[in-house]
Amino acid sequence: MTIKKPFLIKMKSFDVHPLPSVAVVIPAYRVEGEIEKVICSLPMDVQHIIVVDDASPDHTTEIVEQLIKEDPRLVLIRHERNQGVGGAIVSGFRKALDLEAKIVVKIDGDGHMDPIYIPDLIAPLIQEKADYTKGNRFRDFVALRKMPIIRRFGNIALGFLTKAATGYWNIFDPTNGYFAIRSDVLRQLPLERIARRYYFETSMLAELYLIGACIQDVPMPARYGNQSSSLMIHRVLFEFPFRLTGTFLRRMVLKYFLYDFSMGSIFLLSGIPLFLFGFIFGLVKWIKYASMGVPAPTGTVILPMMCVLLGIQFVLSAIQIDLQSIPRFPLSSSTKT
Repeated sequence: MTIKKPFLIKMKSFDVHPLPSVAVVIPAYRVEGEIEKVICSLPMDVQHIIVVDDASPDHTTEIVEQLIKEDPRLVLIRHERNQGVGGAIVSGFRKALDLEAKIVVKIDGDGHMDPIYIPDLIAPLIQEKADYTKGNRFRDFVALRKMPIIRRFGNIALGFLTKAATGYWNIFDPTNGYFAIRSDVLRQLPLERIARRYYFETSMLAELYLIGACIQDVPMPARYGNQSSSLMIHRVLFEFPFRLTGTFLRRMVLKYFLYDFSMGSIFLLSGIPLFLFGFIFGLVKWIKYASMGVPAPTGTVILPMMCVLLGIQFVLSAIQIDLQSIPRFPLSSSTKT
């Protein structure tokens, strides 16, 4: 096939001197029509561009191999079998760490993410105000109106569940895959635990929370072209709720009972049993006396009601503590020597 010559797009450079080494990881699958434009639109200040061809059945590899001849920053990794977007990104992460990049940016190869916002994305990392930054598509209401309505409401609902599961209540667009991370923080993550498929973003947030990484939102509009998302609705409806529940339960156990023990732990230990006892005891007694056709004694009514109310109050107190337990101080500033 004929490969078009790369074209350059004028972009603002990073206004930081000296600029730390920046690597951009691009997972690529069925993006032969967009990958060249995405690569050629990256800022010249990016030192490494790592394209991970996740066993794509199209001509993605051939296009990137042609571009490598003209751009020495390009590195191509090709999977022999498809590993999913998470698997592709993890491969890119490992290569970026081998190249000793100080900051790693992830951008999709389908053109939905505008590279012009990379300087804004990495600025808080360079200034040590955050360990990890994510794009936020919900700040720009004009651009948000261009987002398909089903995707809009789906992202809001999934975003809320993701915040509850991961503990990062302060980020508004947790499912956004446009992000950047400091390499010293990336090295602390157990990459083998990161999900290999579309649960990747949530899985990574869960691991970041457990090491206490500080995350910051960076407002930016999304771009939507003619490409359709490969994330299926049935996957979100049937797979994600179970995985989010598992992530939430794991976080509760590790955060409040293994890594630490606080008032939140006490509220959970007392609130959940009280609520369950009150609910089950009240239900059993209600069925018993309803079948007998006689009113239940006052004490039998008051006891489960008090247990349920106290249980709810304790759980709400635990939630309040959880809302205040968001990591707010960058690990990068505390590890600087």
